[in-house]
Formats: sequence, structure tokens, C-alpha cells
Amino acid sequence: MDDAEAIRLLKGGDISGLEALVRRYQVKAVRTAFLITNDEPLAEDVVQDTFLRIYRRIRTDARGFDETLPFDAYLMRSVVNGSLNAMRGLSRFTSLDEPSDAVNALLARAASVETEIEQEQVRSEILTAVASLPPKQRAVVVQRYYLGMSEREMAQALEAPRGTIKWLLSTARDRLRDLLRPGRSQE
Repeated sequence: MDDAEAIRLLKGGDISGLEALVRRYQVKAVRTAFLITNDEPLAEDVVQDTFLRIYRRIRTDARGFDETLPFDAYLMRSVVNGSLNAMRGLSRFTSLDEPSDAVNALLARAASVETEIEQEQVRSEILTAVASLPPKQRAVVVQRYYLGMSEREMAQALEAPRGTIKWLLSTARDRLRDLLRPGRSQE
């Protein structure tokens, strides 16, 4: 069953459409939320709330939800916004102590001849640097480098001008570059 068919089922009152969408996108959605919130239970709550909001919107406004548009993009936009809202409620920054499977896979590919100890040190430094970013900067880093979104898509998802997205990305990259520059820990 494809996304459009699942949404049509939901519009008709058949809950199996939601089950299909949850099965297809839950892991990606939770990983995305976790990378922004760094709190697994909170990430799971954000995703659950997001699916419920989407379900209610489809059921109550069946004509307003266009099943021909990509559901994945709509869902990820909702998850990022929900994660940012959850972070605003926490009023604190968190660290990424436990990397996701995707981060581990990327680090494993990037490391060629380095020893396991060096890999762990690099992983720790990257996660610490990303964790030190404010939530909005962390969100744009996740959208760009984990979800592979373009600046235009990010601007639409965050309902912000492209200039703001470019500034957030540039500021985040500059901060990460500064935090990860060689010899910094010796200063």
C-alpha cells in the first residue's frame, strides 16, 4: 500500500491506513526527533503526537489534506516542528551521548585506517559539538545532513525565510568548525 492509498483509507475511516504510515515512517521520524531532542522518550512522544495530529487532520478535514503531495516531507516537517516545540518547553540544551544508527554508520564509513579508540574520540567530539548547538541550529543540521533537505525545503518546513535558514546553517557550521578544529582541546 502506498502513501496515497493509506491516506485515502484514512479519509474513508479505515485505521489501517494509519498503521501502514506508522510502519513505514516511524523509525525515521523517531530518529529525526531524537537528533533534535536527544531524549528518546521525548522523541517517541513527539512522533506519536505528530501521527495523531496528522490522523485527526485527515479525518476532520478530508478535503484539505492532499494525498497527491509527498507524505514523507509533510511528516518530517511536522516532526521537526514538534521537536523544536518540545525543546522550547524544556528550556535547556541537551547532549547527544548516544549516537543514532545513522550517525554510527556514517562515522564507520568515514573512518578508514583509524583505530577504534580514535573513532570513539572523533564520534564523541562530533556529538559533543552538535549537542552544544542551540536547538534551531541543531534542527537545521539534522534537516540538512541527516534528512538531506534542501535550503528551500528547510525554509518551508520551518516556515522561515531562506536567508534565515542560510544564516542558521552558516552559524552552525562555523560553530562546529571552531569546536572541532585540531588542537582546540589543548587550549
